Amino acid sequence: MKLKTLVIDDSRIMRRMVMRSLNETSLAEFEFSEAEDGRDGLEKFSTKNTDIVFVDINMPNMNGIEFVRKVRAMRKIEHIPIIMITSEKSLGKIEDALDGAGANAYICKPFKVDELKKKISKLVSKCGATSKKSSGFFSKMLE
Repeated sequence: MKLKTLVIDDSRIMRRMVMRSLNETSLAEFEFSEAEDGRDGLEKFSTKNTDIVFVDINMPNMNGIEFVRKVRAMRKIEHIPIIMITSEKSLGKIEDALDGAGANAYICKPFKVDELKKKISKLVSKCGATSKKSSGFFSKMLE
């Protein structure tokens, strides 16, 4: 299964680390696009080219929480998982990301590939199921 994956982080090194770790999970064949902040991520995000999103919280221009809120306010994108990957470990930030903004999962940096795999495997499986269901007429309605 191929997944169009958007990785948003202001650190190029972290984007590379997330992409390498995702490939090491062997959960899917990830096709990556990158964004440097939430604003850049919004420009690159669309239902045509995004199956799953990984986003940091602390970034210039638009932080990850703002990005998630803006994406979740769009129509017909509830099926696209958004995973926060951040060094923010406070309960308040976690609640704001998951409950307040609508992220699907929260992973704290530094993380291990096994932890990443465990936290996203169900979300990746749902992406594959949604991709199969949304082929043809239905997928055109989502776009």
